[in-house]
Parts: sequence; C-alpha cells; structure tokens
Amino acid sequence: MQTRNQRLAATIYAQVAPLKDHPEKTKYGSMAHQLPVLIQTAGLAQALTFVAAKGNAKKTDDQDAYFRLLRDLAHVVLDGPAEQRTRAALLQRSREAPLGAYMLLTRRTLEALLWYKRFAQAELDVEQGQEVAS
Repeated sequence: MQTRNQRLAATIYAQVAPLKDHPEKTKYGSMAHQLPVLIQTAGLAQALTFVAAKGNAKKTDDQDAYFRLLRDLAHVVLDGPAEQRTRAALLQRSREAPLGAYMLLTRRTLEALLWYKRFAQAELDVEQGQEVAS
C-alpha cells in the first residue's frame, strides 16, 4: 500500500515526464517554481487567477503551459470524478470554497507543488529563477 505522498509523486511524475520535449516546458517548470511563493504572498485564489490570466486563450490546455499546469494541479488536488477535476473547477473552488475547504485546498496545492518543482528540476531541467525566453 502506498502513502498519499507516494501516490501524489507518481501521478505528478506521469504528468511532468512527457513534457521533456514540449515547446513550453520552461514556462511550465518556471511557474511550478514560482507558484508556491505567489500562493503564500497573495493567497490561493489570486495566485491561480494570475496563472490563468497568463495563459493564452487561443491555445488548448495541452498547448499552453500555464493552462496545463492548472489542469494538472486540478487533477491531483480536487476530489471527484476525473472529468470534474478541471482547470475551471479548480479556479471556481478557490474562489467559492468556505474557509475550511479553502485552507485544505491551499495546503493540498502547496504539497503538490513541491513535487511539480522537483520534477521540473529533475525531468525538465528547469531551475528556480530560470527566465522564460519571450
């Protein structure tokens, strides 16, 4: 039987590893490094909305690094059927959750982001502070 942390690591690895050759892997990895600090300084709802605003609405979740990170986060931090764990659902929950649920969602998101950061370093070769080429 695996621990919750082991299941989290395995799921996130499966999300991040295929991005090695993705054209926006640096954006994805860079935001994985930046997001925990944004959450701690601005709060979960504001930080997630910031990431969503950086996304390109003309691209799909698979094409846009910021939308993909939000979708991947939603998949690991939200409960319920997979089709309901979407980027939009994560954003909505962060805005509308009562205080206890909001605090739990924040804690789960920060726990997950530890793995996203580590895999961004190990699998995508994206280090903290690495600038995204415009």
